[in-house]
Amino acid sequence: MGGRRVSAGQPLPLSAAEVQATAATIAGAQLSSGLIPWFESGHADPWNHVEAAMALDVAGWRHEAERAYRWLADTQHDDGSWFQYYLAEGVENYRLDANCCAYAAVGAWHHYLATDDSAFLQEQWPTVEAAVEFALRLQQPGGEILWCVEADGTPGRFALLTASSSVYFSMRCAMAVAEALGRERPEWELAAGRLAHAVARRPEAFEPKHRWAMDWYYPVLSGAVRGAAAQSLLAERWDEFVMEGRGVRCVADRPWVTAAETAECVMALTTAGLVTQARRLFEWTRPLRHADGSYWTGRVFPEEVNFPGGERSTYSAAAVILAAATVQGRGPAASLFLGDSLPAGLDLAEVEGWAGAPAGLATGLRAEDLD
Repeated sequence: MGGRRVSAGQPLPLSAAEVQATAATIAGAQLSSGLIPWFESGHADPWNHVEAAMALDVAGWRHEAERAYRWLADTQHDDGSWFQYYLAEGVENYRLDANCCAYAAVGAWHHYLATDDSAFLQEQWPTVEAAVEFALRLQQPGGEILWCVEADGTPGRFALLTASSSVYFSMRCAMAVAEALGRERPEWELAAGRLAHAVARRPEAFEPKHRWAMDWYYPVLSGAVRGAAAQSLLAERWDEFVMEGRGVRCVADRPWVTAAETAECVMALTTAGLVTQARRLFEWTRPLRHADGSYWTGRVFPEEVNFPGGERSTYSAAAVILAAATVQGRGPAASLFLGDSLPAGLDLAEVEGWAGAPAGLATGLRAEDLD
């Protein structure tokens, strides 16, 4: 893991003062309930709410982060879920999103790494356990996770690669929580192995979303695709999704660069051991930084118009903070997305004799192809 860390002699991706300024813009948007919306008067979803709380912990805003996690515990449904979108005064969308729910496990484990507070981790266990069990009820025989339960109670019609990848990472964190608390969950290990297999080897299991950058890098960010295969996967579509000197497009066929996708791709590159490329990509988030430390959600080129509607979002700011911590190795939770210390789930290749490279991954590409 040490080989992925940036040496102390290299400049920080963000200075400590810059991290604090950005965290202050996230905390400033937090509601009295603890909920963190996308922006003032905007809606919130559990996934981005957790990401914002994680960024607050990186910056040392522990009280605000714990308020965010307690909002999750206070509002979780009996089946372990949350609604997809919330407003300050209530619910905006009653769909239940499996990925958004499961991500509570990532937040709980990240908070423990950041604070070493085992009492708070124990407090969060019922929330984590129920959230993961909700997502697993949507797992299909091939391992993939149906992306949602509709507002009328019917399960979603398909699985999404990004969402299933993220659920896999959530499960890895949930297994780490269980291990830390001395709670055995062997069924999670099997479910995680099946899910990783689907993400890495069964592209046909997912609704085609090839335009979207997240489908490109999330299998790597989650740890389902690792090593040389991860580097090849990132190299394969680098030119489609990366605008040189600008950042990562949210969709391949539009000149729309977003701070969040760029920052997440930084973490995926770091996870794959491509730290030089990660640092170079991180620098391209600089033009999206506002004077107060917040981040524009995205920008359209060549017009250089901020979108949507000049929006500066808490989840964009959070993604940048997490990316900076990951590529720099800053703080006790910085290694989370490297995944080296996380359980991976049961290796189905050993159990069922599967072998060979994941289907659909590029071969013959080198890390240098990303330069």
